[in-house]
Amino acid sequence: MKIIVGLGNPGPRYDRTRHNVGFQCVDHFSRLHQIPLDSRREHAVLGTGTVEGVPVVLAKPRTFMNESGVAVSYLVRRFNASPSDLIVVYDDLDLPPGRIRIRQQGSAGGHNGMKSIIQALGSQEVPRIRVGIGRPGEGDQIKHVLSTFGREEQPLIEQAIEQAAGALLSVLTEGLAQAMNRFN
Repeated sequence: MKIIVGLGNPGPRYDRTRHNVGFQCVDHFSRLHQIPLDSRREHAVLGTGTVEGVPVVLAKPRTFMNESGVAVSYLVRRFNASPSDLIVVYDDLDLPPGRIRIRQQGSAGGHNGMKSIIQALGSQEVPRIRVGIGRPGEGDQIKHVLSTFGREEQPLIEQAIEQAAGALLSVLTEGLAQAMNRFN
């Protein structure tokens, strides 16, 4: 079983923000594979199903980004999983808008959601897909991640969300190494 977690902030105020691109990726993957996110739990909204014969849990934490570890540790306990059974999808300031990058493990790289997950699980060995949102020019990073994408960026982000869905499918069917070779 694989647990695919998209990171973001709950509530309509944050729906289309840069920081919620992980939620958008999981929503898209959910639609593509007809796995509705219809189970509201205390710490996450879930959907369970099968993709190409692989049992999956799709999840969007109901915690705010900097408390993502609470939701992810709940998922790991609930499904008797290990950190390597996860695939976390989240925004990354260090990648240009529209680029994705798959990693098998590593540090949080300054991302508070990943920092919370790594701390809660006690491991950096968490597979992940980072989706580029770009850095602000001279502006405030917090304002940037909580802003929506500009008109010129929207096609790039839609393409990245589609690529992330392809990368998720590749991880599930071909394995992490093959997906990294194909998408990085």
